[in-house]
Amino acid sequence: MNISIVGATGNVGRKILEVLEKKNFSFDNLYLLASEKSSGKKILFKNKEYTVENLEKFDFSKCDISFFSAGGKVAEKFAEKAAKYSIVIDNSSHFRMDPEVPLIVPQVNSKDLKNIKKNIISNANCSTIQMVIALKPLHDNFIIKRIVVSTYQSVSGAGKGPMDELIHQTKLALNNTKIHSKNFTKQIAFNAIPHIDVFSDSGYTKEELKMIKETKKILDEKINVTATCVRIPVLISHAESLNVEFEKDFTLKKIKSLLSNADGCKVIDEIEDGGYITQVEAEGKNETFISRIREDNTNKKAVNLWIVSDNLLRGAALNAVEIAEAYVKMKK
Repeated sequence: MNISIVGATGNVGRKILEVLEKKNFSFDNLYLLASEKSSGKKILFKNKEYTVENLEKFDFSKCDISFFSAGGKVAEKFAEKAAKYSIVIDNSSHFRMDPEVPLIVPQVNSKDLKNIKKNIISNANCSTIQMVIALKPLHDNFIIKRIVVSTYQSVSGAGKGPMDELIHQTKLALNNTKIHSKNFTKQIAFNAIPHIDVFSDSGYTKEELKMIKETKKILDEKINVTATCVRIPVLISHAESLNVEFEKDFTLKKIKSLLSNADGCKVIDEIEDGGYITQVEAEGKNETFISRIREDNTNKKAVNLWIVSDNLLRGAALNAVEIAEAYVKMKK
């Protein structure tokens, strides 16, 4: 089996390489692809040096699986060309709401891999992935009616430039130097910005609408979802505060048991100082962490949750590789 990674020099592309190595993913040939600007660069993988190739000139007939991690514009231009020869696993939002393209989080809806029509599989949004992984076992048991989610998203979700800018702005702020934002609408250092992606006419941002629409497509169209997405001055890992309303009665003991035994989840929930997970601690971890599990004191059918996960790993690269594993397993 031959695989390619489009956007191999970016944050997610490099993380996909890390996941492939840790999982010892089996393949015969590996092709690392990027823009003409990055072609010729050398990347070390499993003690072997690979040369990055120009995406524009690459022949996808050499590949069986192609990971796309270079954004929506690149996916729009090249994914369907690649899909003529290989299965495309795309990390952008470009194909997510296409009814002929399955939107997959393997722990939640791997069965939808049977519905591939365009040879393209979409990887969900990072903030959606960690949320639905935690909600799947709860929905199966109690039937979710409504989700109210507020996110606290790291700057790495916007790319390397915003990460560098946070570090730069932090230094300027500490030196009491005037700050001019380049990648953000406001100063990000020592601040929180309730705005990720562009605004729609409804007042919701595109990021918020992604969470709403993707959750419905992946988990259940009947679930009502409302979201507020916030960018905060953290480099890696997203956190989310959820209020989840169920149709059926529940107990906290049962919820904790379900989450503790769910694939991809880890409960860290002690009612004491530090008895919860934070974004710094989640960095580099595969799990979706759940803390602050408590009943909504205004609604006996609702529960509050704090969910944290590494957005580059769990919310992108790991999910993409797990999609590939599930696809290969299905084809055997």
